[in-house]
Amino acid sequence: MNPSAELNAALEAAARAAQIVRSLYQRNVEVHIKADKSPVTEADVRCEIAIREILEARFPSYGFFGEETGSRDRDAESIWLVDPIDGTKAFVREYPMFSTQIALMRGGELVLGVSSAPVYGELAHAERGRGAYLNGRPLGVSDIATLEAAALSTGNLKSLALGRQWTRFGALVGRLNRIRGYGDFLHYHLLAAGKIDAVVESDVNILDIAAAVAIVTEAGGRFTELDGSPITLRSTSVLATNGGLHAPVLAALQA
Repeated sequence: MNPSAELNAALEAAARAAQIVRSLYQRNVEVHIKADKSPVTEADVRCEIAIREILEARFPSYGFFGEETGSRDRDAESIWLVDPIDGTKAFVREYPMFSTQIALMRGGELVLGVSSAPVYGELAHAERGRGAYLNGRPLGVSDIATLEAAALSTGNLKSLALGRQWTRFGALVGRLNRIRGYGDFLHYHLLAAGKIDAVVESDVNILDIAAAVAIVTEAGGRFTELDGSPITLRSTSVLATNGGLHAPVLAALQA
């Protein structure tokens, strides 16, 4: 693979964030609660500042949309999407299910993604037309073609349980081979690697999933909202599959 200057910058930014994360992990960092009732720590803010400095220095004309430091030029043709620590609650409670998510959207399409989980020990990345990789090895989705043979992972079950699709989701679960809840970055890494076959999530935002869209898609999968509509900056739900299972899962959720 011959990475672009954009991917090199995103990987460098993720590496810098990983250094900060490792220096603060399990150090009893102070936690503040934001207006939306989500937690934020020194690590979140320092990671995003470091990422932003690197990306804006390399690509000053690109827009930026971050979880902690806000946005700039969100109507630009190219815009960086950054969640410095996706899984802050895990970081605070000192288990390794958190990651740094960096993506590039160009013309409304997610063309690059980096998903870095430094404590867990995984780094996934992808670039449009150049493949998807996990710790340097090529990724590819599974060829499972039936619900009865499929393994599906879920996230944010609470909001899904309160929604109109809960009964249909329950019926879908009864047809699956396996149901798990790996959550956060991990089920997208597993999906792109062909180790599970589908992911359903609710109550997300684009910064949580932008890098995963690029990685799963470049690995041969498909990524939409739960109703099958394309992922946009306003997306709040996920159906991600190996591609072949997308229509059967959609049909089950909409039956």
